[in-house]
Amino acid sequence: MKLTVHPLTPDLFPAITDLFGDQGPVSRCWCMYWRIGDEYRKRPREKNKASFWDVVKRGPPPGLIAFDGDRAIGWCQLTPRDSLPWMDQTWRLKRVDDKPVWSLSCFYIRKGYRKKGVTTALITAAIKTAKKAGAPALEAYPLDGDLSPSSTSTGYATTFKRLGFKIVARHFAPRPIMRYELK
Repeated sequence: MKLTVHPLTPDLFPAITDLFGDQGPVSRCWCMYWRIGDEYRKRPREKNKASFWDVVKRGPPPGLIAFDGDRAIGWCQLTPRDSLPWMDQTWRLKRVDDKPVWSLSCFYIRKGYRKKGVTTALITAAIKTAKKAGAPALEAYPLDGDLSPSSTSTGYATTFKRLGFKIVARHFAPRPIMRYELK
């Protein structure tokens, strides 16, 4: 696998469209949930896609896209937490403090590429991107696989721990808030 990671800019929108496809939850959400909440479920997928396209065009890049050669194989939403207002509506993810953290709020890895290090590559690139942007810390909301057998679009706590993230809160036991301090 020839893995590279790039910020999602307008010229790469066709690649994210191919990755998200037209089946499954990611093709309906278009990373709008944390921006508009449950409203995304009431809208046609085309409207969510158009709203996400507006986010991408407006910039800065709302996340990172991983490629195997020319094929998009992974995605993570990476943005200042303030760009994701619905997170503040969720008691499980309530803010720990007033630090202007960046958030790694979701991942999507193409079938056939899962459990092959793509999530790790995206997290590593996210740390570098957030640091370069001057973020004081990077926050993530993974699932603790020891406490829940569920699958996850937010990654697993063990992956983040291995990369240096620390648990800073547990408002809900299976979903810790983890942080990587950048300053």
